[in-house]
Amino acid sequence: MKLLSVNVGVPRSNPWKKLALTGIDKRPVDGPVAVHAPGPKGTGEVGLAGDRAYDVKHHGGTDQAVYAYGREDLDDWEKELGRTLANGTFGENLTTEGLDVNAALIGERWRVGGVVLEVTGPRVPCVTFQGWLGEPKWMKRFTLAARPGAYLRVIEPGEIRAGDAIEVVRRPEHGGESVAAAFRREMGGE
Repeated sequence: MKLLSVNVGVPRSNPWKKLALTGIDKRPVDGPVAVHAPGPKGTGEVGLAGDRAYDVKHHGGTDQAVYAYGREDLDDWEKELGRTLANGTFGENLTTEGLDVNAALIGERWRVGGVVLEVTGPRVPCVTFQGWLGEPKWMKRFTLAARPGAYLRVIEPGEIRAGDAIEVVRRPEHGGESVAAAFRREMGGE
């Protein structure tokens, strides 16, 4: 299991919402990236240096400090959509390989480079994500697939970089709910 890319947002105009800017346009960066705990939601801070949330009501803060999505899921979407999806296209900060992000349990902890992150829940699709992808009925399609990726909080700050190993260092003792199951429940599918 490894980190394929670390992606940070490039501010761009947001024609899909009543906000001037969005940070959904994530691009891979070279070299190490500092990761820290951003504090409460509403500040616009996120966990990666150089990144920012502009929709502070719905994004950022302690429990949404970092967003991870699996390359394998991006590959499946490439086949379904018939187009190339670069790392970061879904707005993810971390593009992983060999880790089933959607099967991760809420409360599970991962060591990535010099950082420890904890899975807090699934990503819920929004109108900006739909507009960004430009796919008909995207929110419904994404929801039905139930491959949302995971939000993470920062337990131990440090640095990460593309190529770092990902190790699951703790799983909840008495099982728990997977990211995919939490997503289906939140979206009314279970």
